[in-house]
This record gives sequence, C-alpha cells and structure tokens, in this order.
Amino acid sequence: MTTDVLQKEERIAVATATNDALPRRFADFETLGEALDYAATGVRGLNFHDARGTLTRAYPFSEMRDDALLMARRLIAAGVTPQDRIALVAETGPEFAALFFGVVYAGAWPVPLPLPTSFGGRDSYIEQLRVQLSSCDPTMLIYPPELAEMAGESARIAGVEGIDWSEFAQRAAPEAALPTAQGSEVAYLQYSSGSTRFPHGVAITHHALLNNLAAHSHGMEVVDSDRCVSWLPWYHDMGLVGCFLSPVANQVSTDYLKTEDFARRPLAWLDLISRNKGTTLSYSPTFGYDICARRISTQIKAGDRFDLSRWRVAGNGADMIRPDVMQNFVDAFADAGFKASAFLPSYGLAEATLAVSIMPPGEGIRVELVEETQLSGVAAGQDRPQRFRAIVNCGKAARDMKIEIREEDGTPLPERAIGKIWCTGPSLMVGYFRDDAATAACMAPDADGGVWLDTGDMGYLSDGYIYIVGRAKDMIIVNGRNHWPQDIEWAVEQLPGFKAGDIAAFAITTPGGEETPAVLVQCRSSDDAERVRLREEIRERVRSVTGMNCVIELIPPRTLPRTSSGKLSRAKARNLYLSGDIKPYDLAA
Repeated sequence: MTTDVLQKEERIAVATATNDALPRRFADFETLGEALDYAATGVRGLNFHDARGTLTRAYPFSEMRDDALLMARRLIAAGVTPQDRIALVAETGPEFAALFFGVVYAGAWPVPLPLPTSFGGRDSYIEQLRVQLSSCDPTMLIYPPELAEMAGESARIAGVEGIDWSEFAQRAAPEAALPTAQGSEVAYLQYSSGSTRFPHGVAITHHALLNNLAAHSHGMEVVDSDRCVSWLPWYHDMGLVGCFLSPVANQVSTDYLKTEDFARRPLAWLDLISRNKGTTLSYSPTFGYDICARRISTQIKAGDRFDLSRWRVAGNGADMIRPDVMQNFVDAFADAGFKASAFLPSYGLAEATLAVSIMPPGEGIRVELVEETQLSGVAAGQDRPQRFRAIVNCGKAARDMKIEIREEDGTPLPERAIGKIWCTGPSLMVGYFRDDAATAACMAPDADGGVWLDTGDMGYLSDGYIYIVGRAKDMIIVNGRNHWPQDIEWAVEQLPGFKAGDIAAFAITTPGGEETPAVLVQCRSSDDAERVRLREEIRERVRSVTGMNCVIELIPPRTLPRTSSGKLSRAKARNLYLSGDIKPYDLAA
C-alpha cells in the first residue's frame, strides 16, 4: 500500500543510505520525471531535521515518487492540464517535494514561491505573493496550513484558487493517464532573487535543467561516499536546483535544516555535517560562513564539538564571495578539521538554470589584487593613492558553458579586461515568462544560431578562470567614475560594531540633478550623541577610502531588505528609502 506524504502515522526515523548499489547516473535523463523514476529504484533519498538537527523524517526517493504520482492524479482530477502553472509556497519538507514532482508528472509547471521573511511583515508578504501570482498566472496556489491566512489572502486578491496542502492531500486520487513529457518542454518557472515589484519568471526546460545538473555533478566530481547537507531555501535557485533537484537527478542522499532554523541555530548546520560518516557536499552564500564563524565562542575549541574533516566541497555562491570572511571561517574551524582547500567558489544565476562556472575541487579560494583605478575608469595617480581590492576566482566555465567578457556595445574583450559577463550553453532559460521585452533585453542570438545571455554582472577572464567584480546595475557613477557599492559597504564594515549586511550603498539623485552615493547603516545604539558620532565616523571612513562625500543615514536594526536567497537587496533598499518606507533616525546636522 502506498503511503501518502501527509498521512499521520508513526514512523521510525532512520536516515536514507549514503551508498547505493544502484549505478549512479549524472543527470543523463530526458526529463525530470525520468530522473525521479530512476532514483526511486535505489535506496537514497531526502532527510528532514528539526531546529536541533534531530532527524524527523526520512523520505526515500521511492516514497517521494509514490506520493508525487498521487499528487499528479489529484491535480488532474482538479482539472489541471499540461502547461498550467501551479504555484507552490516552497517550504522545505516532504509536502513541497511531493507536490513539485506531482506537478511535473501532471505535465504542468511548478512555480516555487517564497516564505515570509522578517522584513515587511504580513502586508508585504501578501503583496509579494500577489504580484508573483499575477506574473505567472497560475491555476492554483498551494500552501502550508500555517500560512493559510496570508497566502489565502494573496490568492483571493489575485483571483487564484488557494488550497491548503493538508486539505489537498485528503482529496481522492483517481487513476488517470499521465501526459508524456518532452525534454524540450518547460519543466518549471523560477523567480530570480531580484525585484518583487517587477518579477521575472525564468522558464527552464527539462533539457536545460538536466544539462546544468550534469555539469554541476561533474564539476564537483561527485563520488559514492558524498552526501549533501543544506539549509538553503527551495524558492531560490541555489537551494531549489543545487540542493533539491540535483540530489534527485544525481542520486545523492541529502540532509536538510529549514532556513529559519538555520537562522536561529546556525551551528546546527555544522553539527549535521559532523555526523555525516561519508564525505559532505554543502553550499552556502558568504553570510552563512560568516554567521557560523561569529557564533563559535572563542572560549570553546571547535574540535570539541565538530568534525569537519570530511567536508569535501564547501561551496560558495549566490553573492560576492568575501575572502576575509572565508579566512575567518578557516581560522574558527581549522581545529575541527576544516580544510581551506574544501572551499569551492562558483558563479551562476537563475537565467542559466544555476551554474555558469565552478572552481575545480581542491583549489580553494584564490584571489587577485586589482588596482582600484582599473575598476573606476580613472587613470592611476590623479588624486588618490593606489588601493587594491581582492577579487575572488569563481572557477572555470561549467561543462557545455562558454563565457565571454564584452564591452557595453557587445565587442569581445581580451583577457584581464573588465567588462560585462555574457554566457551561452544548453542550460540557458527559454526566456522570461510572458515578457518578451525583458527577454530581448538580456538575450542575443549569434551568427551560429546560438543564444547568448547578458548576465548583468561585471568581471574578467584570466587563464580560463572567471573573476566577478560586481553587478553592472549596482554600479554608482559619480563624475564619470565607476564606484562599486561593495567597496563603500566594506569600508564601513571595518569599523567596530558593524558587520556584513548592516550597510547598503546606492546612488540617488540630488535636487540639483547630480548623482551621489547614499549609505544606509543599521545602527544599534539608542543614544543620540553616539549616533551623531558614528555618522561622522562613517562619513570620514567612506571619504578616506573612496574620496567621495556620501549621504550617510543611520536606520534601525533589521530594516534593510533581503532577496529570496538572503542577500542584501540594494535596489529594494533604494526604493524603500526614496519612498519614505525606510525612515532614518532624525539626527542633528
């Protein structure tokens, strides 16, 4: 008898095996459904843990497939047809996993949507979902019961049927013929981590997805002893593609913490890695490593609690990689056996499915020092001393991917020249869903019949490796000079009491029509005199590093907005500041 994912019955929680007699296939399938069909013939699967890292549910791929087929039949009984969009609130758990693949088996397109974040509250979340629902035009929105009030309200406003997934799982699942999927068809829509006001649904085919998942597994050189550990959210490309779909298509058992549990107890992530008796694959943005290094007490030896010696691939991605943070992590956890060579920087974006470049395993973090004037477009020695910035090597182009650096007009640039990053390969998106103008703005055909993607990022190539400098759209241009907001933010982070994520720098236009940088800084002091002192200290620090006079605004803690992957959203911070929704402290001039 098939066990439905939501039946309330006692289970003995025994984690799925790391090793399997089933021959591993590196995502060489025609469709995502075929990938799960194959994984289900083995003994591996997904494993869900509570906030303390205790296993609460083992979910073999075989059981997940059974549940997904039930979900597919329920969807078809509800009138779902191929190419319908089914929006799913992407909570990390077996319910979403079964629903996602159920939608795929039904021939429809799953659309993972975010969970609420701490910023903005109830009304902000309802509006975010409403806008994304309006963009993807789904047949229904299915959500966890605990979000019924907010998600249900979003569905009502958007004119979409809203369904609590515990209720949906009780529906009958009559026998039905499942459609036969083609690899060239769209597998899912992924909302990138950019603006939620003008969302872009990235349409990814089965072929594109599986090509990227194969490139990912080959790039990491996956072996039989590997097991994945993840806390990344399933509504972001690195969590969804890299740590949910990739383990299915490459048959890797995976251990999960919910993202909100990681945020409360980040060291539980390292506890899970320590308990793995095989070798570990685990990815995080820079801030994940940062928070762990900050949480470990200097009074406690890391080796007394953790064993990180088998952490084979410590992936870095989804934001600008900070070499200083990575070194702090090494310093904090070397005693626990962590090796700096385990770091594996990579670069990617949802529009390329996920991976564009991957560092070969074992090479670790490698940086080049680039003179600041090369980044700012000003000849050296004019009005400030030489300063250098460490730029992290993000690896070589993933399998089947090609990377070019181009001028603004599209002219290819030589090695070590900074320009816009373009890429091409089989894993590029079809385009943005129902947004031909946005698609045309970033995708261009070439003479050979291929298509190139303008990533919107800036960087350079050196000996086949890609170095990421920053986002083109974030660049601040003052008096003809290019300034990266990261440089301003890093300058403030060096001051006592501030850390990564406390600062957002962006350009604003003064009443006189000039562009000037504004710097928002989260301040924890409640004393007005101290705030005034801090503002002046920050102003002087920024001026000494950049040579610019900036508008400095102190704002309350936990005010700066984040993207779905946890990154600082400068664009949203700018919009909220200009609209008055972010209110700085009122300080004397």
